[in-house]
Amino acid sequence: MTIEKTLAPATSLSALDQLEAEAIHIIREVVAEFERPVLLFSGGKDSVLVLHLATKAFAPGRVPFPVLHVDTGHNFPEVIAFRDETVERLGLTLEVASVQEYIDDGRLAERRDGTRNTLQTQPLLDAIAAGRHDAVFGGARRDEDKARAKERIISLRDEFGQWDPRNQRPELWSLYNGRHTPGQHVRAFPISNWTELDVWRYIEREGIALPPLYYAAERDVFRRDGMWWAVGEFSQPREGEQIETRVVRYRTVGDMSCTGAVESGASDTVAVVAEVAASTLTERGATRADDRISEAAMEDRKKDGYF
Repeated sequence: MTIEKTLAPATSLSALDQLEAEAIHIIREVVAEFERPVLLFSGGKDSVLVLHLATKAFAPGRVPFPVLHVDTGHNFPEVIAFRDETVERLGLTLEVASVQEYIDDGRLAERRDGTRNTLQTQPLLDAIAAGRHDAVFGGARRDEDKARAKERIISLRDEFGQWDPRNQRPELWSLYNGRHTPGQHVRAFPISNWTELDVWRYIEREGIALPPLYYAAERDVFRRDGMWWAVGEFSQPREGEQIETRVVRYRTVGDMSCTGAVESGASDTVAVVAEVAASTLTERGATRADDRISEAAMEDRKKDGYF
């Protein structure tokens, strides 16, 4: 008599499962190694994704760190409403660094072009110092910009919050060096290796809620610098620019005064995934005016302490 042994079929993780596992590993490693981590949370899709991963990393417990929003004062109202609802639903502590307060008391001056995105650096650094945060989670990804492609997953910032692209640590075999001296901190990027398409496929798979601006709808916009700009309190057409009603959506929802929309019929997650799969432009290249100042715009801001 012969005995046949039945072997269980070999299993392998999907690409999304691998990215999820890597991100959760990074989040847990940072929480284990650092004393006072914080997550930058604006209500945008990438920060929503990192927060979702954090909830999975520590389930069934609560996320063991606060969230921080550097509020330019020019945010889309729908995004702020979504931020507040998420914070309340998950029982999080929200810290807010207000750019408007810095302008009101003279610590910052309004830019001539009205854009406040580049004014976030000092409030961010002050909030990190005030909270004594030694690690700051962010949703930056390498596919967004050349400068972000250079940065490590665990990125050291000096006593002034500055980043030196020539002085970075190796990260072989998923080993992350978080060593730092008093006054320094690290920026941690759990989804650094994700692409925009990965993000949307994961959002579709997990059923993650997002602000409605990410989906196509009829909106009042005007054309400037090759982009469709929202009509709002902080974004008004100049002479010669006409307000039109177009079916558009936002690929990124940063400062309202420098973020454009794209014409799109993608009104649900499935359609967005198909649209992103066919796109040849990154979301920042397609919709962020502040990154069009120069090819080194992002790197220059990161060296000064920007996320």
